[in-house]
Amino acid sequence: MANKNKDHRHPLRNTRPPQSVKPRKKITKKTEKPETKKHNKFSPLPPPVLTMEQKKELKALAHSLKPLVIVGEEGITEGIINAVSEALEDHELIKVRMREPEDKKEMATELASKSYSVMVALRGHTVILFRPSQKDSLQNQ
Repeated sequence: MANKNKDHRHPLRNTRPPQSVKPRKKITKKTEKPETKKHNKFSPLPPPVLTMEQKKELKALAHSLKPLVIVGEEGITEGIINAVSEALEDHELIKVRMREPEDKKEMATELASKSYSVMVALRGHTVILFRPSQKDSLQNQ
């Protein structure tokens, strides 16, 4: 036994686990009130701005997830937006499957903007969305 190193794993397997993504804090004056759209029961916060490294980490975390919401042939409806918002509030990172969209990139962008989330990736007809939970921010106030 010439090699005394007990770790016989591939060198790429020795990478660090992904670090958590921290949302950006928005600084506003107390006298100003930001404009908000009120189409779902969650008060919207601006979606975080993610770096490419953070997007890579989120893609890796989302690899094992299954789609929680499936968009049907009717497209994006109020019910779909509410379902996506609830899933994002519970899980922060979700997959949404779109069934035969005419323009999948446009539909994914619309879904991300209406749910106040960030589109991490679009693979085939599946979009990965991320939005930090508002439960934590409400408890810290």
